[in-house]
Parts: sequence; structure tokens; C-alpha cells
Amino acid sequence: ENAMSSKIPRGTHLPPEARTVQKTDTNLKNSRENVPRVSTRYGQQVELKEQNQNLVAAKEELQKNLSEKQQRVEELELQLDELQKENVEFQKNLQDCHRLLVSAKIDPVLGERVGDAARQKEDERKEVMSVSTDLLRELKAFGDIASQQRTQLQEIQATMEDVTKARELMNQERENFSQEAAEMERALKEAEELLA
Repeated sequence: ENAMSSKIPRGTHLPPEARTVQKTDTNLKNSRENVPRVSTRYGQQVELKEQNQNLVAAKEELQKNLSEKQQRVEELELQLDELQKENVEFQKNLQDCHRLLVSAKIDPVLGERVGDAARQKEDERKEVMSVSTDLLRELKAFGDIASQQRTQLQEIQATMEDVTKARELMNQERENFSQEAAEMERALKEAEELLA
């Protein structure tokens, strides 16, 4: 454009068509300069729109989760109320059963009548005492027998000692007799030799 204007002498009037072409070129140049600015603004708008959509989706998801949690809490509260009611009813039934057992004189633990259980315990105690008495009697009899056997054993041991002493004494006397017999035999031989 500058080249064209430099070739045209100053003061020369351009025809309307030339002036239109010059203006059009200028507008195209300006539009080309403004294109990046418009595209950048459009990209920012698109990005903001996507972020906004993501935030809306996340908010909806959180709201959904919150609603589900609240519903679950309500269900648990209802279950808790039902369990508490059942517990109260169970405690009432337990107390009623306990009163019935007490009025019927039934032991809640053993499931037997208190009087019957007492009699059974008394019978068992008597049986244990009887067995213990018999056992003590047998032990005493065994002790007496053992004492008698111990006495007999001591007597046998004493007799064995006496027999041993008597045997030793007999052996000693036999040895003495043998010595005396030998001495008498020597004396007899000496006497015979003297007489001969």
C-alpha cells in the first residue's frame, strides 16, 4: 500500500474504486490483528464454562451423597428405636418370668424347685458323709492290720536275731569243744608214750 501511494503523485485525486480498495485493505489488516485477541477470549470463556459445568456436576454428586447419607441415618435411627422398644419388651418379659419363677419357688439358674434342690443337696451330703465314714472305717481297719503285721514282723526279726546269736554261740562252743578234744587227744598220746 505504501509502495502504491509513493508512486502516486501528491495532489492527484484517486478514483472512487481505488479509494475503496485502499480502505478494504486497511480493514483486512485490522481484522487480522484482532483475530488472536478474539480467539483467546473465546478459549477462556470455554474453559470457564467447562469448569462451571464440572463444579455443578460435583455439587450435584455431593448433594446426592448427602441425601443418601441422610436417608441411611434415618433408617438407622428407626432401627435403633425398634431395638430399644424390643429391649424394653424383653426386659419386661424377663422380669415377669423371674417373678413367676420366684412365686413357684423355682431356682432360675438350676431350673428346679428350691425345696427339691435343697432335699437333693441334703441327700447328696448324706451320701458323701456315708461314703466318707465307710472310707474312714476301712482306713482304720487297714491301719490296724498294718500295725499287727508290723508287730509280727518285729517279732520275727527279733526271733531271727536270737537264732543268729544262738547259731553263733553254737559255732563258738563247737570250736571250743574241738579245741578241747584235740588237747585231750594229745594228752592221751603223751600218756600212752610215757606208759610204754
